[in-house]
Amino acid sequence: MNRTPLIIDVDTGIDDAIALALAVAQQANILGVTSVAGNVPIDVATQNTLDVLAFLGRLDIPVHRGASRPLAAEYQDATHVHGGNGLGGVDLPASGAAEGGLAGPAFIIKSAADHAGALTLVTLGPLTNLAIALNVRPQITHQISRVVVMGGAYFVPGNVTPKSEFNVYADPEAAHQVFGADWSDLTLVGLDVTHQTVLSRSLWDQLPEGEPGLPGFIRGLMERTFTERRMLGFYLHDPLAVAVALEPELVDGSLHSVTVDTSSNSEVRGETTAITSDKGPMVAVSVQAQRFVDELSEVLGLPRADPEAGFERAE
Repeated sequence: MNRTPLIIDVDTGIDDAIALALAVAQQANILGVTSVAGNVPIDVATQNTLDVLAFLGRLDIPVHRGASRPLAAEYQDATHVHGGNGLGGVDLPASGAAEGGLAGPAFIIKSAADHAGALTLVTLGPLTNLAIALNVRPQITHQISRVVVMGGAYFVPGNVTPKSEFNVYADPEAAHQVFGADWSDLTLVGLDVTHQTVLSRSLWDQLPEGEPGLPGFIRGLMERTFTERRMLGFYLHDPLAVAVALEPELVDGSLHSVTVDTSSNSEVRGETTAITSDKGPMVAVSVQAQRFVDELSEVLGLPRADPEAGFERAE
């Protein structure tokens, strides 16, 4: 059990749901979850988060609605990946829980003050909520002990454009502000490492249709990936970021100065450029993939996974 106070910022689509399941299964000390528009619009992201937590038996974890659009850009979803409801077509019972009273950025600000020097924040969607919190209360950079960001493609191709990863591409202005701030500890978990972690089609095939409980839920979440999209593997973007928040040693990298292209040029907008430095974010470039996938499979009740399985294209 990890007792470090944790906030998870989500745009709850398929892999966010699995990341939440992992955090709950690992008995993380989740203070609350903040939602943001990204994979799906804010209404859907917020309701999905409430519903997933209810399914996981954690109605006690508050969900705080966050930003409904990027700082400056037009909102773009990723329903072509996550399906119209964000959960790959899986229908969960509606949660009876109400949303938290504070807006997402306000909850981050309050929690940073209440748990100064101890709080970990992991972001799984566009960085809009964190950028807003940072603008309102710049001192959170020294109050939050550790920030883990799922976002960016530093030394590998992107998954939205040849140069851009979705979370950064969706709100590059927010990412630019967050990456340039003076955090005590900022770890960037980008496609460089998430594309090394995958649940294979063969694992999915081992889960019987109609499987009950959490394994059946995860099977349903992945189904669209393997049927409609005809992928051979399911990338564990968001689950890896949560795992790194709980077990920092899963990834390795070095400090870099990171810039984000915020130009209107669609070919390079959202591109993340990392230059080795003696300060700045730690950019993860290697991951203990076998260990991570084995641990995830064990705690979620999945068959033994094969992280070496092939896949056709990024999602």
